[in-house]
Amino acid sequence: MDFWISISMHQRLNPFEQTMIRLVRTIGRHTIGLLRTLGSMALFLGNVFAVAFQRPFKFRLLMKQIRFFGSKSMLVIGLTGAFTGMVLALQLYYTLRKFGSEALLGPAIALSLIRELGPVLSALMVTGRAGSALAAEIGIMRITEQIDALTSMALNPFRYLMVPNIAAALIAFPLLTALFDVIGIFGGYLVAVELLGLSEGTYFSQIDAFVDMEDIRIGFYKSLSFGLIVSWVCSYKGFNTGYGAEGVSKATTEAVVMSSVLILIWDYFLGSLFM
Repeated sequence: MDFWISISMHQRLNPFEQTMIRLVRTIGRHTIGLLRTLGSMALFLGNVFAVAFQRPFKFRLLMKQIRFFGSKSMLVIGLTGAFTGMVLALQLYYTLRKFGSEALLGPAIALSLIRELGPVLSALMVTGRAGSALAAEIGIMRITEQIDALTSMALNPFRYLMVPNIAAALIAFPLLTALFDVIGIFGGYLVAVELLGLSEGTYFSQIDAFVDMEDIRIGFYKSLSFGLIVSWVCSYKGFNTGYGAEGVSKATTEAVVMSSVLILIWDYFLGSLFM
């Protein structure tokens, strides 16, 4: 009876009201789906933390994943950091020259890299290289029932797969960010001193005068949180992938996109917090 009453009421509405009702229903459906996904991701991370400190620790798996996130990403981090520093030197030099402040080129490059560009760009690069591979690897383990096999052998997949990934990311991301910052600063040095003619002493002395431990600490906090975001999202998407090649490809794409968007969103909130 209620169903037919709702149909008759719907038919008495004008087209504009019917459109608004459909819009509200669509927004509500997507909102509920988003909340369900957020809740599922929170439970996933809670399960990881619940077994993270159970002994024996998987040191071999941890070192393997540190190599996966860290050592194999050093080349792309080095190249990205070097050219980021060089581009910053070129652009900031011509901007600062208009104000007669070319001597501040060194600290401008260093602060941009340490506080902002270093953590964000290194996290995005590692997401594209290691995060996508992580989501695909776990997704393939899901569709080939390897994760189910672990469960049937009384091995907790969260402890065996997820904990080493997240712990390795928390270790590797700050180190990669530090490497990115150092290479970026020296890349800016090459352009500023060798190409633009800035004094070497001025470049480094101004960096030492303007950059303090608080700036380094902010970059460290950002890289640490980005490591958690990337490993969490990519592991979750791979663990909950659909079946078949299409499911794995969709999970990998969603993992990279969601991780990249969350990195930028979280960077804004951290930036506003540490102003």
